[in-house]
Amino acid sequence: MDSAMSIDGALAAALVDYRSGMCLAQGGSGMNLDLAAAGNTQVVRAKLQTMESLGIRRGIEDILITLADQYHLIRLVPNAEGLFLYLVLDRNKGNLALARYKLTDIERALKV
Repeated sequence: MDSAMSIDGALAAALVDYRSGMCLAQGGSGMNLDLAAAGNTQVVRAKLQTMESLGIRRGIEDILITLADQYHLIRLVPNAEGLFLYLVLDRNKGNLALARYKLTDIERALKV
């Protein structure tokens, strides 16, 4: 999580198992990441179920939730089935495009 927390504007980060909703690793502060992991697990499951219902076969790269002062980025880890990276980014201090790029690098290098 150190790599994710080094992203400019990063407030919190987690590695989550969406099969169980458990937070496997976390960094940062200011929010209950165990609760966020469980809640975002529901988001991922709902999107995957909707895609299946619609017959969309391509996988999810990431899911973006925008708030007034934050971006919440959920990045699925294709080389580790059932996992996603979760990043909370300060909207005023971070660069969304650069954060997505760096999170992709982290996801690709992740060894589970």
